[in-house]
Amino acid sequence: MSGNVNNNDIILMTESGYQKLKAELVELRSEGRAEIARLLEEARSFGDLSENAEYASAKDAQAKLETRIQWLEFQLSKAKVIDPSSVDSSRVTLGTTITLQDIDTSTIFEYTIVGSEEANPRENKISSSSPVGQAILGKLVNQEVDVRVPKGTRKLKILDIKVI
Repeated sequence: MSGNVNNNDIILMTESGYQKLKAELVELRSEGRAEIARLLEEARSFGDLSENAEYASAKDAQAKLETRIQWLEFQLSKAKVIDPSSVDSSRVTLGTTITLQDIDTSTIFEYTIVGSEEANPRENKISSSSPVGQAILGKLVNQEVDVRVPKGTRKLKILDIKVI
């Protein structure tokens, strides 16, 4: 489980992020557990469990699966789905889509600010706890921010904020 989340914290998520985690949980509880049971049964058929690499591997996979299931259950139990109609589009917040301009290169890009479990850079979804996410949260259109990234500091300007 996340190191900085205590049991009283609310985990903010978009509706799509919540549904994605819920679908994964359902799949792991059914197909995932069934597959592990099949692997364990197959490994048992090989005989002596004390020196059975297949059995040890299946038990390891089972432990990883159960850990993921527990983590998903925790996330979903603490989740608060953001209602898009209640999102303030005048400021960058979780659930908003932001158009940014890199001031040095004039490159324009768009990100949706999401919770850490929903982040997917290939889909232009960045975590509110990422360096860019942290730098722009609470900011307004036309504000400029400096963002420390692995390659140095980027200067970004917020061109637009919208709720999709």
